[in-house]
Amino acid sequence: MTDVNGVAHRSEVVKTRRGYTLLGLGLFLPGSAQAVYGSKKWGRFSLKLLMILFFLAVVALILTLCFRNVMIGVFANGLFLKALAILVFALCLLWAVLMVNTWWISSPRSMGTKKGTIFTVVALMLAVVMVTGTVWVGRAAWATGGALTNIFSGGGNTEHNKGRYNILLLGSDAGPDRWGMRPDSITIASVSADTGRTVLFSLPRNLEWVPFPDDSPLHALHPDGYGCSDDSCMLNAVYLLGVENANLYPDSDDPGIQAMIDGVTGATGLPINYYAMVDMQGFIDLIDAMGGLTMTINERVALNPADDVWLEAGVDRHLTGYETLWFARSRAQASDFVRMQRQKCVMAAMLNQLNPTTVATKFTQLASASGETVKTSVPSSQIGTLTDLALKARALPIISVAFVPPLIHPGNPDFTYIHTVVADTISQSEALDNPVEQPTEEPVPDQTTEPADTGELAPAPESTDTVDPTITNDLDQVCSVS
Repeated sequence: MTDVNGVAHRSEVVKTRRGYTLLGLGLFLPGSAQAVYGSKKWGRFSLKLLMILFFLAVVALILTLCFRNVMIGVFANGLFLKALAILVFALCLLWAVLMVNTWWISSPRSMGTKKGTIFTVVALMLAVVMVTGTVWVGRAAWATGGALTNIFSGGGNTEHNKGRYNILLLGSDAGPDRWGMRPDSITIASVSADTGRTVLFSLPRNLEWVPFPDDSPLHALHPDGYGCSDDSCMLNAVYLLGVENANLYPDSDDPGIQAMIDGVTGATGLPINYYAMVDMQGFIDLIDAMGGLTMTINERVALNPADDVWLEAGVDRHLTGYETLWFARSRAQASDFVRMQRQKCVMAAMLNQLNPTTVATKFTQLASASGETVKTSVPSSQIGTLTDLALKARALPIISVAFVPPLIHPGNPDFTYIHTVVADTISQSEALDNPVEQPTEEPVPDQTTEPADTGELAPAPESTDTVDPTITNDLDQVCSVS
């Protein structure tokens, strides 16, 4: 007689094994289960789509290896990322439908109650994990696309000037308790287009008599510089000056920013390629999305001395977004010039700690915070180039110049001297990347010939007696960054 129970058991085992096989095939090769046991039409369509996507991924990888900067620009395009997000969501839906269909054609009821229940739970868990992961990728792409569209509006000058990109970095103090927008932090990052070596020039917000270049529309209004008898015409008020004279900048989306660019160019002699403006209030969200910043603080900082609120000094202090903002902004029991040094510390910390791991693990949060915090004239096509330069800059010490007393006097600055300091500092920075090669054998000196004047600036001699607090070749003199 036939062993009915034995045959039924073997059938359940075979069907269970087949079900898990189909489930595995459907997980790694969507459509393969349908091509074997289900709707062959949908199976073939899904497999063809998978092959096309795989082919496109290989092509994108090859292009990225060969033309990295160009491809980074493509992937950083907001519209491209939003289109990619829609594609990911569509594929997620298709994949989920195929997984449900795979579970159906596996016929879990024919596996027996226990085996069928376990199979259903496993299939459900795999589907949830798969869909959750795919949705996360889609959301990250969508959020990043939206942020990049908001941030990288373009409009800057993509051609470097004498081998350098000059980027104006502004910290906006706009808020519900303030009228208008006055840049609270004004720094120019001059970056070598070859090596990424960076020089930071910090300008005080209370700099007066700022000259405008001859081709600036504001030059006609203030031919002798932007100054007032009551000392209210300061550099940080130039933004409002541009807004009030928006008719002079008919082609600009933000006349205030363009006026600031003109003022900074006149003050330093540096033509500006791009600007980046950070909303100080949204800055808190950006730092928190990074997970905070870590730096060594050399002396305690008064956040609110009236309420006895201080940021204590210490080694490798981990700061929240709120603490980082007020570390950079606080003027309580300190001067604007001390604050400018702290702001450069924060910039250095962000440059070092906003690494690929942080970006990968906090992608969505960073994109969301950045979209509400940062605005720049850098076009998405230049992101690859500037990313390369940023990575190079991380490996080099940052040279920093702060135009503060005693170097200059903000109320009556010598702009010819400022231009000279800027040019000399950049020359010395470039000399670090192009050292003069020493001959292998010392030539016999010709006593009758004077050494030729090459016109090149010699590096400034090192002094062991005094250190000028306004010029630092390494920000570790001001703070230590982990």
